[in-house]
Amino acid sequence: MSKEFDVVLIGAGPGGYIAAIRAAQLGKSVACIEKWKNPAGALKLGGTCLNVGCIPSKVLLASSEEFENASKHLADHGISVSDVKLDVSKMLARKDGIVEKMTKGIEFLFRKNKITWLKGHGKFTGKNAAGVQIEVSGEDETEVVTAKNVIIATGSKARHLPNIPVDNKIVADNEGALSFDAVPKRLAVIGAGVIGLELGSVWRRLGADVTVLEALPQFLGAADEALAKEVAKQFKKQGLDIHLGVKIGEVKASDKGVSIAYTDNAGNAQTLEADRLIVSIGRVPNTDNLGLGSIGLKANERGFIDVDDHCATSVPGVYAIGDVVRGPMLAHKAEDEGVAVAEIIDGQKPHIDYNCVPWVIYTEPEIAWVGKTEQQLKAEGREIKTGQFPMMANGRALGICRAEGFVKMIADAKTDEILGVHVIAADASDLIAEAVVAMEFKAASEDIGRICHPHPSLSEVMREAALAVDKRALNM
Repeated sequence: MSKEFDVVLIGAGPGGYIAAIRAAQLGKSVACIEKWKNPAGALKLGGTCLNVGCIPSKVLLASSEEFENASKHLADHGISVSDVKLDVSKMLARKDGIVEKMTKGIEFLFRKNKITWLKGHGKFTGKNAAGVQIEVSGEDETEVVTAKNVIIATGSKARHLPNIPVDNKIVADNEGALSFDAVPKRLAVIGAGVIGLELGSVWRRLGADVTVLEALPQFLGAADEALAKEVAKQFKKQGLDIHLGVKIGEVKASDKGVSIAYTDNAGNAQTLEADRLIVSIGRVPNTDNLGLGSIGLKANERGFIDVDDHCATSVPGVYAIGDVVRGPMLAHKAEDEGVAVAEIIDGQKPHIDYNCVPWVIYTEPEIAWVGKTEQQLKAEGREIKTGQFPMMANGRALGICRAEGFVKMIADAKTDEILGVHVIAADASDLIAEAVVAMEFKAASEDIGRICHPHPSLSEVMREAALAVDKRALNM
């Protein structure tokens, strides 16, 4: 007789493990299926985000910022430092240690909440009156469990270029780019998206000459135009060499390096020689080998699982969240969907406003936004008013030598409701949270402008941008 659970999660990334915890909090019997192994061969929870994505990349971004500050910027504070040395192996060990600590933390939370970790690959085999049957294939044995409700949270994997094998040594995706054993002298990055910009920034700060090749003709097309323009200016100043509108041709890799043939935006044939290459051209959902057909499901032409507004599939009791469904591939979006589905299973009626899901790029300065861009609102014919305030006019930003960027706020011209906030600044990932709260509560720009903000703080720039919407910024 197979084990029976109220809720079974397939995948223990941010969406899966958070959904499992919330379902357990609500009194459900919960199991989570996960097969992820680290390079040492140990099974780990946390999925791509924790093991080879969000967490380790931000750890390396922080380490590389410290190195660049010590090498180039401490003199601005009157601090002289000489003979700054980089120990890549120690830097990577620190990253791995933080990842290990966090995966152990999830294991603790599973034990605390009495969640069963089913170690192996989960695959649907059918359904009956008792629920959905899932085969769990482990290293030593295979078992079948029955679930009254299933949440598919299998995440995504890096998209690779055809005919360009990724060995994660010379040619790497996000996973390999987090573990280079030395700083490449010349680094090529294909793709100027979030991952490409973050990982390119890590290795540039550590000493690599970085060239980024992007197929799209515009830079950061999803961002507000004013934000994208400022980001491009800052990256050029830092030394990131970004080429837009290119067409990638033949890529030849050897033990010594890689050669990339491409056509530039003027139609000229070019060749880029590099020691390492990072391929960062997006991600694809992990929906293969799930046995979806055995329960009457299938992935769509793009590999995603179709769901309704509540993440329910066409099969009763089967839900899907995170990177395998529509919407942005963001860990915090997956977490919110996981909590929502656990509460829906419990009979509650949660709601997610996807317009209030923030985006963040953890470069320096950081980039963050929530809501709509000015170009989107104008295309909709919406009457708007905008306010923008520079970080260079903020005392706290000047004091910490982080005066690049601005906050831009967009509001409805008649009602003053905040429609979008766009930030390029130090700690933008934290600053954007105030805007998310404001938009969730349908606040007006005047509401932010009338709230007392601590002085001196970076958060004052959010208030000044709100005041600027009505052309009454106080410090400019």
